[in-house]
Amino acid sequence: MRTTLVDILKSLMLSLVMLLMCSTNAHAQAKNEARILFANDSSLTKGEEHIDAASVITHDDSLKLASVDTTTTKKKGRDWATWRPEPKRALWLAIVLPGAGQIYNRKYWKLPIVYGGFVGCAYAMRWNNMMYHDYSQAYMDIMDDDPETQSYNQFLHLGNQVTSANMERYQSLFKKRKDRYRRWRDMSFFVLVGVYALSVIDAYVDASLSEFDISPDLSLKVTPAVVNSGEKGNPLKTIGLGFQCNLNF
Repeated sequence: MRTTLVDILKSLMLSLVMLLMCSTNAHAQAKNEARILFANDSSLTKGEEHIDAASVITHDDSLKLASVDTTTTKKKGRDWATWRPEPKRALWLAIVLPGAGQIYNRKYWKLPIVYGGFVGCAYAMRWNNMMYHDYSQAYMDIMDDDPETQSYNQFLHLGNQVTSANMERYQSLFKKRKDRYRRWRDMSFFVLVGVYALSVIDAYVDASLSEFDISPDLSLKVTPAVVNSGEKGNPLKTIGLGFQCNLNF
């Protein structure tokens, strides 16, 4: 009986020792985790390690912090008030597609001018080409001896006819008109190329001058002034009236 009680006491003491060891290890582990998480917290002092309950981050607080991080890291929209176009990008856009450089520079009011120039040049080139072909055919008909080819009659005024007396005059007239419309057709093509080149140059220059200072500090003033010529002797010759230019930048 005594042996049994001793064994029971030994087992109880062993259990108590095990519980104490487990509680000590858990307490030490909790202190280490608190030291890592709250190393910069002002509630920890040098002599003791104390965790303030207000400094513990709850699950709701972690969700709020995560939402704040996502909103701060979210990409902000472009501020058009401070945005400046890139000259190289505007140049290539204008080369690839006429008018795209003006759209990139946000100068939409220039689009009617650009496309109006293209449409006007294209119409002039088509019209002059049509008139050139008509007068060319009329000139060839008036130069041959075939009486059935008389397309030149549609260009004559009412009641006028081509006879042997005025044949040379009409031949010279049709030749001049043929050459004139051909020249105007070629000029329309070159003007079309010029409009295209001007649209490209305008897009590049406009983008380059987007950062140019046009504030009131940059100004040129012309004011009247008294100029001293530096001559000695006659005081009337040493003083003169002129203009003075002041450039502020």
